[in-house]
Amino acid sequence: MKKILITGANGQLGSEIRVLSPLFSDFDFVFADRAEFSLENESETWLFLEKTKPDYLVNCAAYTAVDKAETEVELADLVNHKAVALLAKWSFENNCKLIHISTDYVFDGTSEIPLKENDQTNPQNEYGRTKLLGEIACQKNNPDSIIIRTAWVYSEFGSNFVKTMLRLMNERDSISVVNDQIGSPTYAKDLAEAILKIIETENWFPGIYNFSNEGKISWFEFALAIKEISGSSCDVKGIPSEAYPTPAKRPAYSLLDKSKIKEVYKIKISDYKSSLEKCLNNISKNI
Repeated sequence: MKKILITGANGQLGSEIRVLSPLFSDFDFVFADRAEFSLENESETWLFLEKTKPDYLVNCAAYTAVDKAETEVELADLVNHKAVALLAKWSFENNCKLIHISTDYVFDGTSEIPLKENDQTNPQNEYGRTKLLGEIACQKNNPDSIIIRTAWVYSEFGSNFVKTMLRLMNERDSISVVNDQIGSPTYAKDLAEAILKIIETENWFPGIYNFSNEGKISWFEFALAIKEISGSSCDVKGIPSEAYPTPAKRPAYSLLDKSKIKEVYKIKISDYKSSLEKCLNNISKNI
């Protein structure tokens, strides 16, 4: 039985893969969270890999505190770049198939058309810069790896935009959300299904792929959809990004072109609203 190691097991994506794993009984899953598999310690990381000996490695672990990364540069680089180089090196030397998760933040957000995998990268903050360095190290140390760039990830697990909006809409009569950053959200369960389908097909085509749900919206429009589906009476107002300054600059345009993953792996991608409905339904069941 082939073994799949999932790093970042308690994050949004790792948690969704865990939920789906019983449906993939042909594989032996090992879920490693930060406590048992910390990417901050090189020797421990290598020892864990040597002990576990996975056939597939899905790296869902990352330093994702975008604003804190502006000051915690060294830590962000350690997890998003140097640790990825190590995972890629071990994978290549041990004939392990590596899927590494990256981000739309590797782009500068100035495009006006959906971003393709081979478009020019130009990160505008430390998080994006360290993630790009991780991609480069991943491909250098393991040319056989698959990198999946995603954006605006949410789920019923962990902290994310959807859960924050639900909380704020419940606590306040009115909220303001930026209306000039464009992209499409990613329901982590949909991405988890895509990753497991890639592994299950056993057709391995290395390279970079984009994945998010279908649709082109702003964060403000995303908040409106959350309001509508959840039945909230909160007043949601749109504001420009400059009215909500953050330490790290956000890309104004993050819409990803998903043609490649749909073509190569025949993956069907849901519309953002239907996936949001499923997620909100799951959240309401667990409240």
